[in-house]
Amino acid sequence: MKFNRRIEQVVGSTTLAITAKAKELKAQGFDVVNFAAGEPDFDTPDSIKQAAIKAINDGLTKYTPSSGIIELRKIIAAKFKRDNNLEYGPNQIVVSCGAKHSIYNVILCLVDDGEEVVLPSPYWVSYPEMIKIAGGVPKYVKTTAATGFKLTADQLAAVITPKTKLLILNSPSNPTGMIYSKAELQAIADICVKHKIYVISDEIYEELVYDTNEYVSIAALGKEIFDLTITINGVSKAYAMTGWRIGYAAGAKDIMDCVQKLQDHSTSNPTTISQYATLQALNEPKEITKAMRDEFRKRRDLIYSLFLDCPKVKCIKPEGAFYLFVDFSAVGDSEKIAKAILEEKYVAGIPGDSFGAPGFMRFSFSTSQERIKEGVKRIKDWILANS
Repeated sequence: MKFNRRIEQVVGSTTLAITAKAKELKAQGFDVVNFAAGEPDFDTPDSIKQAAIKAINDGLTKYTPSSGIIELRKIIAAKFKRDNNLEYGPNQIVVSCGAKHSIYNVILCLVDDGEEVVLPSPYWVSYPEMIKIAGGVPKYVKTTAATGFKLTADQLAAVITPKTKLLILNSPSNPTGMIYSKAELQAIADICVKHKIYVISDEIYEELVYDTNEYVSIAALGKEIFDLTITINGVSKAYAMTGWRIGYAAGAKDIMDCVQKLQDHSTSNPTTISQYATLQALNEPKEITKAMRDEFRKRRDLIYSLFLDCPKVKCIKPEGAFYLFVDFSAVGDSEKIAKAILEEKYVAGIPGDSFGAPGFMRFSFSTSQERIKEGVKRIKDWILANS
């Protein structure tokens, strides 16, 4: 059977495959420590759930505008102004079925056949596949621990060609947890403005920042970069609402009109009930997200300290998100290690090959401190037994 050539070149998600295998083993009765999951283990706050129930009881279950209800787009605009110093109008915002969907829509609208998208490596697993589906060409730029796994302005300038259309930045990063500083973003913004390169700024982990009160959106660094930037966010990570599937994108009106047109003919509106739940979430006091962030910080400190005591591996302390990116290159092939520790020790982690970083593994600390201790102990035991 011959399928669409663009879909045939897409690589399946290792993250989803390993997560599914871990859940299968757990269902069979095995004591699995799941470091693979890219979602908070907390429950959605009750006030948000109650808002969804009220929407159902009030009959708010019909179609909405494809871009989302106006009340939600207004509160998103207010959030951007309050938290990010960004002036977006409701007509510059499109609410979609998760931040992943928002990114996919923007890539499809901006990238044409043969155009290049600069992608710092390590990268989130879905970025290159989305670029390929759009007919674009991922232009990988390798980063290392020496630069905090962050793209430098010099690296960006060195890979720009006449075909370069877009840069994707993710801060805090999945899989590394690293955050771009204002100075780093300014240097990158200057290059993008000079060469008229668009930027997707994926800020889905914005609320999970641990060691600084300064979080900077690249679009806030001046009108020229603002006009070139599409800012992506959502409620999945900050409010433990992964399954509710609400994300949003904001940018120049002509870009967002294109995104809305695409959404008109693909999904139409995101789930109405979830939109009303999100309206409640974005009206909640910051204490809701702060409590989860404080617990994630404790877990970050714990898992980092435990891996520092593991032989033959190296890691740097993540500044945000809920992932630790560990260098296993002195131990062996990361894909084989991921398979072995899952099958032999019942610990699920994601090999770095999926993120463009062979030899590394990503471990999510979105699980209890007790499970973190148990999981890292099993990994350490496996390393010692196989050294």
